Parts: sequence; C-alpha cells; structure tokens
Amino acid sequence: MNKLIMIAAVGKNGELGYKNGLIWHIKEDMKFFKEKTINHHVLMGKNTFLSLPKLLPLRTHLVLSKSAKENDFPKEVILLRSIDEFYEFAKNINDDVYVIGGANVYKEMINDADLMYLTEIDEVFNDADAYFPFYNYDDYERVIIKENKDNNPKYKHVLYKKKDR
Repeated sequence: MNKLIMIAAVGKNGELGYKNGLIWHIKEDMKFFKEKTINHHVLMGKNTFLSLPKLLPLRTHLVLSKSAKENDFPKEVILLRSIDEFYEFAKNINDDVYVIGGANVYKEMINDADLMYLTEIDEVFNDADAYFPFYNYDDYERVIIKENKDNNPKYKHVLYKKKDR
C-alpha cells in the first residue's frame, strides 16, 4: 500500500451520519470524493457498503467486517475480517487506500492515516448518531484546498498531512 487516506465530510462537532446515511448531500463534495477515490481501493465497514446505492465505479471495494459472509456482497467486493487481515492484504497492493467510513472503521484506522481529506462543514447536526473520531491536530499539517462561502452549507475541503516525527 502506498498511503492510507481518510476521506469524510464532517460537521462542526465531527458529525458524519444519521441512521446509516450521510447528513449532507453537497454536489461539489460528491464530485470531490469521486475525483479523489476513483481508480483506487476504498475501505469501508459493512454498513457503509450497504448504504451505497450501488458499487462505486472504477474503485476496488474492500469491506471490513467480522460478522459478514462472503455471499452478503457482490463478487467484486473483497471481504476482510480484521485490521490485521487488511494490512496483510494491503502489503500486496501498489495503490493508495481510501477509508470512506463508517465511524468505527475511521476510529480503528485514524492513527495510521498518512493523509485525511476532510470536508469541514460549517454547521451542526444535533441528531447525528455517527461521528468522526478524535485525532491529535498537532500530528498534522492543515492545508485548505478550497473554501466555499457562497452556498449553504458553507464548507472547506481540507487536507491534513501527517507530520514527520
């Protein structure tokens, strides 16, 4: 694996989702997600996979789940049972892997992320039931890629690069 990259849209309090769905549906952010993840591996939990309307075109789907069965997914999906199994699999790929959710997968992988692309949305969603995990801001360099102040909600595409230690 080249780099492990998190990608997510988060509210002011780290809100990610509600009832296994996205909170915000921002056309420009969906385009940003596609541009970043296309032609790469995407790693997700079972519920995130089940929330997708269909397989994401031109991406290799990796699902991390202890409880799922192979026949729960289309044949194109690679089922991995543990973080260790993921890293064993990742040794043999020459590609970036994008972690696309859900909250538990983000939490398990956050300390290993080389980069994070976060769409920071300038709103609070009080009913959220899934949150992006805490991370040490001092471990990352923060670079604003694009700022959108014209549309509602206002948001920023931000790249977090892990600092060398």
